[in-house]
Amino acid sequence: MESKSALYAPSEPLPNVQEMVKTDPSQVPANYIRNETDIANDAAFCPHLSSEVPIIDLSLLSKGHQEELTKLDQACKEWGFFLVVNHGVATEVTKGLKVAAEKFFELPLEEKNKIAIPPNDIQGYGHTQVDRKVLDWSDKLVLLVYPHQYRKLDVWPPTPFKDAIETYSGEVRRVAEKLIRSLSVIMRMEKDALLGLHQELVQPLSVAYYPQCSMPDKVLGLSAHSDKGTLAIVMQEDDVTGLQIKHNGKWVPIKPIHDAFVVNVGDIIEMWSNGKYKSIEHRVVTNESKARISYSTFFLPHQNAEIEPLDQMVLESPGSLPLYKKVTYGDYLRKTKDMKSEGKTHVSEVAKVES
Repeated sequence: MESKSALYAPSEPLPNVQEMVKTDPSQVPANYIRNETDIANDAAFCPHLSSEVPIIDLSLLSKGHQEELTKLDQACKEWGFFLVVNHGVATEVTKGLKVAAEKFFELPLEEKNKIAIPPNDIQGYGHTQVDRKVLDWSDKLVLLVYPHQYRKLDVWPPTPFKDAIETYSGEVRRVAEKLIRSLSVIMRMEKDALLGLHQELVQPLSVAYYPQCSMPDKVLGLSAHSDKGTLAIVMQEDDVTGLQIKHNGKWVPIKPIHDAFVVNVGDIIEMWSNGKYKSIEHRVVTNESKARISYSTFFLPHQNAEIEPLDQMVLESPGSLPLYKKVTYGDYLRKTKDMKSEGKTHVSEVAKVES
C-alpha cells in the first residue's frame, strides 16, 4: 500500500526561521514578505467578533444533549470553527506537552536536526512548506501518530517529549471520536456511522513554532488555507493570539480561552454534508514581541475511503442535487497536493460538481 506520507507534498529544505531570528531579530528575507497588492486587498480585521465564536460543552454533547447538538449544527453551518470546553483532557496532560515542546524548541539546532524531515517525506522536524512564492514564518515538528503502522519513530523526539505526545494524542483522539459521533447524529445517521465511513481514523500532529517577527504586518506564520481532512483540534498558548479565521469575508482572531480546544471543520465534512457545513479559511499572524507554539491534531479518513455527499444531506439541499463529486480520499490528496494551497480553490477545482 502507498505510504501515507507519499500522499502529501514532500518538503524542500528551507532555512530554520528560529535560527534566523536568533542571529538577527530584525532580518526578514524577501521570500517571507507578502506582496503589497495582497496586503492592500486583504479582508477587514474584526476583533470584536471574537466573543461570538461558538463554545461547545463536550460533556453535554457526548451525552446527546439536544441543545448542545443544535449549537454544534449552528457552529458548523455558520462558523466552521468552535471552541470546546469540558473536554475531559486533564490539565497535566496538556501542560506536559507544552512544557516538553518548549524545551525541545530551546535545544540547539544540531540537536533538533537529529530528527529532521528526511528528503521526500513530511514527518520530522523542519519546515514543511509546500511550493509557495511566499514562505511561512514557522518551523514545525510533524508526526503521523495513528494508526501505529504510519509512525516513523526515527523522527520522533526523545522522552519526555515522546511520552507527552503519546499521552496527549491518545486523549485528543478520544475527544475527536466524540465530536465525530455527534457530527454523525446531526447529519441524521447512527452515531458510529461517520467514523465507519473513515475506514480508519488517521491522526497527524503538527507542533508549530512561530518566532517573533519584526514585520508582523507583512509576514504570516501560516498562510490562509482550509484543512483537507475531517476535523482539526488545536491547542493554543493561553497568552498569545495568532490564529485568525475568515468569517463572512472578514478576519476574526480566535482569542485563547484557558483549557479550551479550537476545533474546525475540514474539506471532507464539507463534501459529506453537501456543503451544509463548510471548511473555513484560516491563517496565523506573527507578532513582534513573543514567539508562539501551537499544537494541531488533524483527523483524516483512510486513503481508500470514498468521499461523496451523503444521501440525506443531498435531499436537504436546494434542488436535491449533489454539489460534490465522488472521490477517494487518497485521490483528493493527490490531486490537490501540487495545487496552490492558499484559500479554498483546491476544493472547487477538484471536488465540486461543475454547474
